[in-house]
Amino acid sequence: MSDQRKKKKFLNLPQYIGGKKAFIDFIQKNIRYPKEALQSGIEGRVLVEYEISDNGIVLNSRVVKGIGYGCDEEALRLVNLLQYEKVKNLGVRVKTNTKTFINFKLPSRITYTVTSSKKEEKIPDKPTSNTYGYTIKF
Repeated sequence: MSDQRKKKKFLNLPQYIGGKKAFIDFIQKNIRYPKEALQSGIEGRVLVEYEISDNGIVLNSRVVKGIGYGCDEEALRLVNLLQYEKVKNLGVRVKTNTKTFINFKLPSRITYTVTSSKKEEKIPDKPTSNTYGYTIKF
């Protein structure tokens, strides 16, 4: 007989409500690009570390690696808005530490330039005199 054991997790970790896709959508929907960073043309990633309580509340958030220009404060504001699912670990209350990157990318600017084409000169069909000529077009 083969001894197959069911793998059990020692502790359940909190998950964002709706999963990873919902997490990304929440960040993209609620991010406000700081004016100072927008004017300076600053892009980059801010690494934020935070604790998640057993009730799914974000605690003790701090910036580990920032880019400045107001992006660090905006990343902290976003992380503090997050809500995770409550975790049940056999009656044990566990706080979980996690890190996440918040990406700041400048909105793309599209510019259009309208140009008019020059009208081609008309070449006479028949010469008026008895001379011959040729035209080379490029």
